[in-house]
Amino acid sequence: MNKGTAIYPGSFDPPTNGHLDLIERGSKIFDELVVAILRNSEKVPMFSVPERLEMLKKLTEHLHNVRIDTFEGLMVEYAKSIDAMCVLRGIRAISDYEYELQMALMNRKLEPTLETVFMMPADKYSYVSSRLVREVARAGGPVRGLVPEYVEQKLREKIDPAYKLQDSQLVEVPLRRERKRKNRA
Repeated sequence: MNKGTAIYPGSFDPPTNGHLDLIERGSKIFDELVVAILRNSEKVPMFSVPERLEMLKKLTEHLHNVRIDTFEGLMVEYAKSIDAMCVLRGIRAISDYEYELQMALMNRKLEPTLETVFMMPADKYSYVSSRLVREVARAGGPVRGLVPEYVEQKLREKIDPAYKLQDSQLVEVPLRRERKRKNRA
């Protein structure tokens, strides 16, 4: 039975363990899984498209039926251009389902032959999102266990230089401060 090509679209800014969970499981279901990074000029990402592309390629190099690509514009048009028969989407909570259902129905309206498959991440990743990872990293918090070690390293290179992640512990690097001299009168 031909299981065809599926597309897993997203921003992946940054790729999380939840993303990798879905990629690995999706690679077992479909003949080919195309992880497609959306190039969205309206958003200001933490990582550039080439950085995200490089991270995802490295993280999925052991999965021989997974290909990493980029696209812009309508996802259904991109899906048609690569002969994808299915869209893989992750759902963590009811709020995700409501949004993803609207998207799936719109995609069906635009391209009736394109199916959508919803997958729940492993329980331990059910709360992980790229947005939350970025917020924790920007605040100087540890992200170990939320993202692969390689992504954690890339996050360290991006975060505020006043903070340093060391052994998954937050260590504040002291900033030089001018001490105000008290006026003794």
